[in-house]
Amino acid sequence: MTPYRKTLFILLCMLSVYTASAQQPQTFKIGKEAFELNGKPYVIRCGEMHFARIPKTEWRSRLKMAKAMGLNTVCAYLFWNMHEKQPDTFTWTGQSDAAEFCKIAKEEGLYVILRPGPYSCAEWEFGGFPWWLLKDKSIQLRTQHPYFLARAKKYLLEVGRELAPLQISNGGNIIMVQVENEYGSYGNDKQYMETIKSYVEAAGFKVPLFHCDGPSQLKEDHPDDLFAVVNFGSNPKENFEALRQVQPTGPLMCGEYYPGWFDSWGRPHHTGGTKRIIDELKYMLDHKASFSIYMVHGGTTFGTYSGANAPPFLPQTTSYDYDAPIDEAGNPTEKYHQIRKLFSNYLQEGETLPDIPASNKIQKLAPVKFTAFAALNKNLPKPVLSDTVKLMEDLNQNFGCVLYQTQLAGGERSLLQFRDIHDYALIYIDDHLIGTLDRRKNKFSLEIPKHNKNAKLSVLVEAVGRVNYGYAMHDRKGIHGPVYLVTGNTKTELKNWKNYPIQLGDHNIPVRYQPITPQKPAAGFYKGTFAASNLSDTYIDMSKWNKGLVWINGTCLGRYWNIGPTQTMLIPGSWLKKGQNEIIVFDLFGNAAPALTFTDQPILDKVNETQPQVHKKAGQHWIKDAQEVHHAGSFQNSASWQTTSFKPVEARFFCLEALSEQHGQPYTSVAELVLLDPQGREIPRSDWKVVYADSEELDGDDGNAANVFDLQYTSIWHTEWQDKAPKPPHQIVIDLGKVYKVSGLKLFPRQDNPNGRIKDYQLYFSVQPFKGL
Repeated sequence: MTPYRKTLFILLCMLSVYTASAQQPQTFKIGKEAFELNGKPYVIRCGEMHFARIPKTEWRSRLKMAKAMGLNTVCAYLFWNMHEKQPDTFTWTGQSDAAEFCKIAKEEGLYVILRPGPYSCAEWEFGGFPWWLLKDKSIQLRTQHPYFLARAKKYLLEVGRELAPLQISNGGNIIMVQVENEYGSYGNDKQYMETIKSYVEAAGFKVPLFHCDGPSQLKEDHPDDLFAVVNFGSNPKENFEALRQVQPTGPLMCGEYYPGWFDSWGRPHHTGGTKRIIDELKYMLDHKASFSIYMVHGGTTFGTYSGANAPPFLPQTTSYDYDAPIDEAGNPTEKYHQIRKLFSNYLQEGETLPDIPASNKIQKLAPVKFTAFAALNKNLPKPVLSDTVKLMEDLNQNFGCVLYQTQLAGGERSLLQFRDIHDYALIYIDDHLIGTLDRRKNKFSLEIPKHNKNAKLSVLVEAVGRVNYGYAMHDRKGIHGPVYLVTGNTKTELKNWKNYPIQLGDHNIPVRYQPITPQKPAAGFYKGTFAASNLSDTYIDMSKWNKGLVWINGTCLGRYWNIGPTQTMLIPGSWLKKGQNEIIVFDLFGNAAPALTFTDQPILDKVNETQPQVHKKAGQHWIKDAQEVHHAGSFQNSASWQTTSFKPVEARFFCLEALSEQHGQPYTSVAELVLLDPQGREIPRSDWKVVYADSEELDGDDGNAANVFDLQYTSIWHTEWQDKAPKPPHQIVIDLGKVYKVSGLKLFPRQDNPNGRIKDYQLYFSVQPFKGL
């Protein structure tokens, strides 16, 4: 054999050995004390990012940034409504290409934890469910309802066809798959969980399966044969102890650890303190506990896919910045650098941190030049005629608005009364705007001025995102129930409606544009152009507009609303073209002087709604001597749930009065309140409303009193502290919606800080409203 052939032979042998080792399947298992990767203990340092919230061209750069922070795994939701927008038509390409996201993650040295649903939450439209499920009037989501299970199974089997080949046992990088999502916060049917688990298994997933929930909900939905992880935003020691109560052995893992929080329209921007986050991540690493940071990068909820919480009804912003370590534009924050520094001390054998990628440059552009306008009332589609109003889903419509029109007979001043509106309505008489109704404020009636002759009544209803979490998920859009006109003692149902379905979002109703001329502002579409010489990201400042949607070069960017806190919208550079670009703005109110400017900095924290939904009206005050104390006691100084029992009492109205704080401070804070019936069952909170709160911090923080029943452990009621700090006692009064028999209370204290934890308290109950309120 010649030297050349000998060298070639050696190289071929080496290549065959390398190829065989590269193709050899890896293993990932759940051991008795630790996760095991290829038989060795493995700590998962994971972070969540949603490929649907990141332009596809930027998936790799975001994954590179996550890897450089020190993650070894990324967690990814699948949103069912991104993959089956219409029944039986599945999409796995473009922005929905989940397999490509997983493959890029592998190329960047990251494993994947897959969360396919069928329910996701994630502040995403309808929790990820496709809107068309609501066309079935009988459907009961997240139950053993036959139609729901049939559709969920079909979807999960499609997920398996697409992604099961990418499991680690097949040479891919998917190491775990989640079953459902936080089901214990919604129901307690463990057979339902077993059924969904069986669908995931039937889809071909052989890697370890798991479920997640908050510490107090795990017991509600934990099947004995399914691994559990716990979600929390603080206090890892106590929350892992709660996990051990339902799962005595196995590795510890936090399925969602919150470094910040999402934003809702009209509420202050949320942030998370870096020092606390570093301390708690260090605690988990020191105890060899795995975790997933939710979110490591939040991104943007493009299009019409931002969701809402209820109760209380709070639609979420387009920006999903989340105060995450990697900001909305994909750049590292101070929080990122501190986490990277921490993780560098906990790398596993043979692991190194890559360099941090270059930051994504943000550009400023010259202002938009608007040239054309299409008035909505001159571009209406063909109406659907009906005796009563129709819901959006009954019109076979997914997103946008519905315009309802009927005739009013001439008459005296009267009251227009709705049972419910989902979500935001503009009301016109003969095309003259007379008022608005906002679901967030629970007001569904409006005074109609006197009119001597017959008039056209128009109600333009905008849907702002179906509820993604809580008891109100069956969130059909439009006007619910009959519409009445109340004149004196006469109540007349309005009939003979025209229902105009106004499709907006990925697809829009066709419109004809006219050159812009000076005119009275009206709902419609504004078309403009702007120039770009390079394809870098930029922000548009929407603060001088009202409420609506934006499209860039034909793609729906998302919703805006000038009440804030978000005033800018991120335009990805990959959506731009060199040269002329087109922008379309749909505004519900119109704009007399349409103009748009660009900026290189986001505005995430400017609320323009003065004291939104404050729960202390003029003249309201708590009259202590007029009420009888039903129960008094003291809470422990602890971050754990506090529970108290008392003599059963019938009540519709309930008051918690905080007499003192654990350290003598003037504040009161509460994360969640729950009432129990004599059987120990939780009383439904879906109809709760705050009647009164003596103090709420609405400027320096989101301390709204309605946070005590929003099912979110990181949001709180907090009394004022920024400009003034009134001393206790502090009261919160809640209308339960109807009369219940009550015999117990559970209170969940603030988790991120001990300030405001209640020490001494008193409880009051009444069938009738309390005097003075």
